[in-house]
Amino acid sequence: MRVNEYVKCETFPCIEVKHECCIIPDVDVKSAQVSIIMISEAAPANSTDYYYTKGNPLFQKTTVQAFKDAGADVSSIKDLLDLGIYFTTAVKCGKIGYGIKSGIIKECSHILEKELAFFPNVKIFMLMGDAAIKAINYIAKRMGEPRVIPAGSTYKIRNQEYFFRRKRVFPSYLQAGFSFFIEKSKRRMIAEDITRALIHIKEYNAIM
Repeated sequence: MRVNEYVKCETFPCIEVKHECCIIPDVDVKSAQVSIIMISEAAPANSTDYYYTKGNPLFQKTTVQAFKDAGADVSSIKDLLDLGIYFTTAVKCGKIGYGIKSGIIKECSHILEKELAFFPNVKIFMLMGDAAIKAINYIAKRMGEPRVIPAGSTYKIRNQEYFFRRKRVFPSYLQAGFSFFIEKSKRRMIAEDITRALIHIKEYNAIM
């Protein structure tokens, strides 16, 4: 299936984002085989940098490196998809400036919620950065569920156990983009969080 055939933004109500950069994953994925969903911040300002673009786009380059840092033997997003890992963004349009306003994340979380519903066998959500964390919290709140990730700096909360609809949730730092190569300490923590997620999946599969 291709998510973008079923999930769309019809009205584009948000301001202060680049609507012309709106991207909902256009990749043929076997949704039932997805066990990990990694949610990053926003679509890139240039669509050629997105996860599933042909060639070696920026989001692929930094994400693959993050998994390599965690010890995974992969060289492309396709390799990661084959392992049951799906990639998307909390905000589907490109951001303007450094941050993204909470209202935009809240609005776009409706789209993310519809997207996540297509993956019935997911075991882990990896929330890469504040936008992804906020988006999942908004989804939970609308459903009358408790906050998934508490307020606080990521480095203080990332080693705790969290759950969203009985699935493990790992809050971490943004792995998609140039900042991944610049912020060395965050790169190390991203690798640690990915390692923990991969170990959790291996342990789950061993039990099953």
